[in-house]
Amino acid sequence: MEDYMVRIIAKEANVRGLACITTNLVNGAAQRHAAAPAATVALGYGLTAAALLGASLKVQQRVAVKVEGDGPLQKMVIEADSRGRVRGYVAVPEVVVADPTDVAAALGRHGLLTVVKDLRMKGLYEGVVPLQTGELDRDLTAYLMQSEQVPSAVELGVRMAPGNILVEVAGGLLLQTLPNRQPTGLQTLTERLDDLPPIKELLHDGERPEDVLAALFAGIAYETLETFPLRFDCSCSWAWAERALVLLDRTDLETLIDEGQAVVDCHFCHERYIFGREALEMMLESRE
Repeated sequence: MEDYMVRIIAKEANVRGLACITTNLVNGAAQRHAAAPAATVALGYGLTAAALLGASLKVQQRVAVKVEGDGPLQKMVIEADSRGRVRGYVAVPEVVVADPTDVAAALGRHGLLTVVKDLRMKGLYEGVVPLQTGELDRDLTAYLMQSEQVPSAVELGVRMAPGNILVEVAGGLLLQTLPNRQPTGLQTLTERLDDLPPIKELLHDGERPEDVLAALFAGIAYETLETFPLRFDCSCSWAWAERALVLLDRTDLETLIDEGQAVVDCHFCHERYIFGREALEMMLESRE
C-alpha cells in the first residue's frame, strides 16, 4: 500500500480527522540512517506525527517537531509541510534498547517536546512542553491541549516485521475540535477510538486510512476534503551546502583549502556534498 493522508471534516460533530499510512516513508528513512530497530520505531512515530501536524496546516506552511529526552536516542528532529513532504533524523540511530518497540525507553520519559510552525508570517510559532510519558502520541495530545489549546486525540503506531529488520506497517490518526467549537463530538470519538484495536493492527489487517475513519465516524456525517501522497523529501542541495560553507570564517575556509576538500553532510537525508580545493578557492575569492 502506498503512503498517503486522508483529511475529513465533520461539521455537526465539530471535529476534523486525519489518518495516514507511512510504512514506505519510515522504511526509507530508516534505511537512509542505517537505523537500528529502536531508532526505526521512534522515527516511525516522529515521521507520522509530523505528517499529521503538517496536513493540518495551510498551503506552504511547515512544522518541525523536536524531542529531546533522557533516553539513549537523545534527540529526534522531524519536519513536514502541508503537502506530505516529510524528513527527519535521530541523534543516535544505532541505539539499542531491550524492547525495540518501546518508544519511551528510546526517547526517555523526561525532557522537552518542541513544536515550531512556519505559518508564513513575520515570526515562527513555537510551543514547548515537558515530556510526560515518552510515548509520542500521548505527549503530542497533551502538547496540543496545553500549548495550542486545541482539544485533540493522537494515535501513532509502528509494527515491525519478524526479525525487526523492516517496518511491517506504520501510520497514525489525529482528531481535533474545530476552532472555537465545543469538544462534544471529540469526546464521543475518543471513546470509540479506545474501543477500536490499535491503528497499527487495523492497518496490518488490511484496513486503509479511510476505512479507519469510516469505522470511527460511523453514524456521524462527515466530508472527505482530500487525499494526498506522503513521501520522504529533503530540501538540501549543492546550493544549500555551498551557502553553509560561504558563511564560514575566512580562516576556516583557508584551513579547508589546505586540507584539499570540504565535506557537508545533511542530517536529514545523509546526502554528502564534497567540494574540492578549486571550488573552495572560488568561494574565498567571492568573499573579497
